[in-house]
Amino acid sequence: MKSLLLLVSLVIGLHAVVAAPPNIVLIFADDLGYSDVGCFGSKDIKTPHLDRMAAEGLRLTSFYAQAVCGPSRAALMTGCYPVRVAEPANKKNQHTIVHGREITLAEVLHGAGYATGCIGKWHLGQPLKTSPSGFDPATMPNGQGFDSFYGTPLYNGATVHVADSKFRSTLLRNEEVIVPKIESWDHITQDYTREALAFIRTHQKRPFFLYLAHNMPHIPIGASEAFKGKSAGGPFGDAVEEIDWSCGEIIQTLRELGLEKNTLVIFTSDNGPWIETTHGMEPDGRPFIPRDHSGHAEPLRGFKMLTWEGGLRVPCIAWWPGKIPAGTRSDAMAATIDLLPTFAALAGTKPPADRTIDGRDLGRLLFDPSKTQSPHDAIYYYSFTHLQAVRSGKWKFVRKRPAHPPWVGWSGRFAGNAVDELALYDLDSDIGETLNVAADHPDVLARLRQLAHEARMELGDYDHVGSGARFFDEAAIPVRSAGKTAR
Repeated sequence: MKSLLLLVSLVIGLHAVVAAPPNIVLIFADDLGYSDVGCFGSKDIKTPHLDRMAAEGLRLTSFYAQAVCGPSRAALMTGCYPVRVAEPANKKNQHTIVHGREITLAEVLHGAGYATGCIGKWHLGQPLKTSPSGFDPATMPNGQGFDSFYGTPLYNGATVHVADSKFRSTLLRNEEVIVPKIESWDHITQDYTREALAFIRTHQKRPFFLYLAHNMPHIPIGASEAFKGKSAGGPFGDAVEEIDWSCGEIIQTLRELGLEKNTLVIFTSDNGPWIETTHGMEPDGRPFIPRDHSGHAEPLRGFKMLTWEGGLRVPCIAWWPGKIPAGTRSDAMAATIDLLPTFAALAGTKPPADRTIDGRDLGRLLFDPSKTQSPHDAIYYYSFTHLQAVRSGKWKFVRKRPAHPPWVGWSGRFAGNAVDELALYDLDSDIGETLNVAADHPDVLARLRQLAHEARMELGDYDHVGSGARFFDEAAIPVRSAGKTAR
């Protein structure tokens, strides 16, 4: 009888192991361009570990983030376009501050029994001088569903070298400041990798969600002694090759612990490369970012802060041995907003039902990419609160805009960004957005213009508060900046 009970117990235990929710590791690079890794076309930057992940998994080649750091992280954490996301005092900040009443990806997984850890750049917090960390705890990782946090509350800086500015980032462990002023970024990837491996080892006996948001390769760039000066891609390449090493360490640790068969790893970037050789790309502007300190988006047009493909389309690799078919590729539209509903489904739970979530579950696309189309009828390209383009299938519609839209703030400074006439691009045959075919396809243009109009009404625009935008505080809803633009 005891033997029978033991056998039943073992069978039940085995079933529990097989049916257990998967571990999830999400690796988010900063300012990594579409073609900055080998398996997406880089010739100079060597990324053998990411290339192996792609060979053993899936490359998503029409995967979208947002055009700049803060909005991109808001989209990732909430599963929503940032213009929809609530912010403290009902404001719309240049870099989104996620309201404490928003429900994040980490909160969804934490509620499903996951251990949750955030390592790296957060950039979603509300500054608060009276707080030990300098930020409102309700808007920081520990207040947004993460059990633990080790990283920076903001970005590295906005200059090529740390010494070029008075700004210094802090380094936090949870709410405690452990480094008041970071003077060098050379060892940040090593530090984050150490913390990531420790988190995996500590939580290997239960489902875990690790969000590893690298500061690199955002300027000021850093790389440790093992990588500095070693890449043909210059300082930028050094930083990317160290991130590749870090990914290799994570995969190796998962294998050593026997977790690879039950762990989904996603690698992607927050936006395209920050290419700004002169300030605002003005022909006679002051020199700014040397070319070897920023990445590449070829064959895409544009770069970070712009809504051409190079600003939002980013490399994405999905790896899960035995679940995701090896060596596969999909050009179906997908986005960081899809990760919340995707991870929720894998965890056996659901996204919050009391609010609109813009993302869609990518499960079928991940597990059967050759037979699965995009769950999206359209993807919307925002520059902060300004809707600038819409993609549906292979077609991309670009709305008119002035050269320096004042309502997009600092990111509106780029020379040559004007769009003087409505444009339509066939991304299947013209991935570089070089040929406007609007006159040849008036029916397609009309359909996408209607999609843009519906998005403006529901999500909002620089001059219109969307009916679906969330405002949680008792404060006057702000009036968008005045201005005119054609739809």
